[in-house]
Amino acid sequence: MDSSRFLSSHAAELKPSGIRKFFDLAANMDGVISLGVGEPDFVTSWNIREACILSLENGYTSYSANAGLYELREEISAYLKRKFRTVYSPANEILVTVGASQALDLAFRAVLNPGDEVIIPEPCFVAYGPLVKLAGGIPVYLPSDLNSGFKTLPSQIEKAVTEKTKAVLFCSPSNPTGSSYTKKELERIAETIQKHDLLAVSDEIYAELTYDEEFISMAELHGMKERTIVISGFSKGFAMTGWRLGYAAAPDRILQAMLKIHQYSMMCAPTMSQHAALEALRNGEDDVQRMKTDYRRRRNYFVKTLNEAGYPCQMPGGAFYAFPSIEYSGLSSEEFAEQLLLEEKVAVVPGNVFGPSGEGHVRCSYASSLSQLEEALKRMSAFMKRRQGLQSKWKTLNSF
Repeated sequence: MDSSRFLSSHAAELKPSGIRKFFDLAANMDGVISLGVGEPDFVTSWNIREACILSLENGYTSYSANAGLYELREEISAYLKRKFRTVYSPANEILVTVGASQALDLAFRAVLNPGDEVIIPEPCFVAYGPLVKLAGGIPVYLPSDLNSGFKTLPSQIEKAVTEKTKAVLFCSPSNPTGSSYTKKELERIAETIQKHDLLAVSDEIYAELTYDEEFISMAELHGMKERTIVISGFSKGFAMTGWRLGYAAAPDRILQAMLKIHQYSMMCAPTMSQHAALEALRNGEDDVQRMKTDYRRRRNYFVKTLNEAGYPCQMPGGAFYAFPSIEYSGLSSEEFAEQLLLEEKVAVVPGNVFGPSGEGHVRCSYASSLSQLEEALKRMSAFMKRRQGLQSKWKTLNSF
């Protein structure tokens, strides 16, 4: 029997994650240095792990409130006010979710009707488009390139708006490029969003990891809180990827719609993870700063050496990704990633998995030890020299 006929069209059309493809391939090879998966190399701080252990010892193994522990929502509210100057009620404007990805899923399902369009700057995280489609929406991608610093201009959004446009999805600092928007750049985009009466979905999962300028939340800009869904969590800044804990902050009516979907699809986030997150917010700031300082040092070394090795690369303002050009190799992004893995055992993610604007680039995570980064760069340098030598040889032969 052909069971494929039972599949929904949305599920059948989804492509597997391009990030996971190369991660899984690298996992089956010995001696591979992986710069592929976007995950901190730090272990979750001991005091956070201890808080989880204590919650288990105290028997906190039942459901929490659907929206999350009220105590945690209070801490999230205080954290957002303290760090990002935004005020949200823990009673009705904050929802604790199973990772930021679930928060995104809930946001789209809560606000999109079939055929609604969501404007998405590109290159972008691989889940954005599929999540919009699963909610019945239509992703509308806006291209960017190295010349613009991989930033979207208000004029691009202006031209993309139609009568079906419902929202603009925004991520700063960005995955995969690390680009961070200044306050003035965000204000201009916010003006365009307000002009067309749109919603902003602001993915702020990397908010704690900005290096050169203070992080600015889309929601803190004038007139934006009432039309912004903030998506964030504990995975990146607090090195808690496996804990699967995120949150959304949004206006009451939108948040309550998200909560209804959450009630039926997930019930609540893991209680022990919520207790760990409480400790992270209360006593984790020093560890966040320590990790941030280390990432900054790695970033500076990694990007400088990439440029010296023939990989033009902008200095990312945040997150822990570099997005170098591989144009001098003469290969496509997919070809480059495959050959680099097979020949030098370095795993990177081809830029085209983040959309057509990513072609000609690869994403490299510098969330690895300096010793691993040094070795990876040696191998990448050798690979580029070999590729350039081959190109020179072919040009010479073809000239006869």
